[in-house]
Amino acid sequence: MTANGGAFELMVMMRALNVESDRFPERFAALHGLHRTDLNALVVILDAAREGRPLTPGGLGGALNLSPPATTALIDRLEQAGHVERRRSETDRRKIEVVLNEQAAELARSFFAPLGRHLTAAIEAFTPEERLVIGRFLESGIKATAAARLEASG
Repeated sequence: MTANGGAFELMVMMRALNVESDRFPERFAALHGLHRTDLNALVVILDAAREGRPLTPGGLGGALNLSPPATTALIDRLEQAGHVERRRSETDRRKIEVVLNEQAAELARSFFAPLGRHLTAAIEAFTPEERLVIGRFLESGIKATAAARLEASG
């Protein structure tokens, strides 16, 4: 990269990071017989659990832009593979929630641990001030990509 960090060079590097970021979970998916949508669903379910937020089938379908029948088929696949369970809500017994079972969570933790370790080391190589700049850059990049996606949607 040139000393002035040209925008084009940074975009090429971001594209390479995106490709590598896709390849790693794709390996996990291939090893465990998952489709890309299945893997995306597991991430949504993990994030909801991490945030302490109940996730209904409708919420999962909405997060993935899936129709209700496609969401049901997705949950059925994940349930049959032993990754998720449908459970009655503890706060409203009429509602069903989708939760990751502990075996699947442990499998994901063990597979993704090396990625977390390597990324943490890469991040820790920067000063706190540099990390603030990187954080601003990533936030701007996420917003720019979302804006472009909406624009492309027509």
